[in-house]
Amino acid sequence: MFDLSFVWNGHSILFLILAVCIISGAVFMLNFSKIIHMVVSLAFTFIGLAGVYVLLEAEFVATVQILVYAGAISILMIFGIMMTKHDQLEEEPRIQWKGVFAAVGCLALFVAIFFAIRSTSFPTAPATGPLAEDNTLELGKQIFTAHVIPFELLSVLLTVAFIGAIVVAKHEDAEESEVVSSPSQKEAE
Repeated sequence: MFDLSFVWNGHSILFLILAVCIISGAVFMLNFSKIIHMVVSLAFTFIGLAGVYVLLEAEFVATVQILVYAGAISILMIFGIMMTKHDQLEEEPRIQWKGVFAAVGCLALFVAIFFAIRSTSFPTAPATGPLAEDNTLELGKQIFTAHVIPFELLSVLLTVAFIGAIVVAKHEDAEESEVVSSPSQKEAE
């Protein structure tokens, strides 16, 4: 029914290693309790994705993945953590049925996707002609000609999100200083 033969070469082995890194980073990010560990796990996942892009010969996208996601987004998350206060509350360990159901659902989704991919026939030759020789140049032409408005809107959105994070952090600090100063004022009276 399904041909499960697999060609073991350098690319497939490297892909499997990167896939394990990506999945383990994502799972660790969801299961860690300390926020800084979650950010490091997410950065690990982003770096693994950049490795997959290199395997797909999309070097520019891999570089952007490293610079924007693994670098800038992780640093932005760390700044957000440092500007806000996070009190660690210890919770009692308990059986998490949601985790069991999520694992079963993920396994079912994996099996469905696996069999769907195995039963699909993919074309062997590109139907539109040869690929671009300089994919970075072609990507730049597309971004700055056909997609310039969404590109600029994305930059405005990221700027607004960063300013919003600063405003929220400052607002929390102002409320905290009012709460702290209120008891000392009552004692002085």
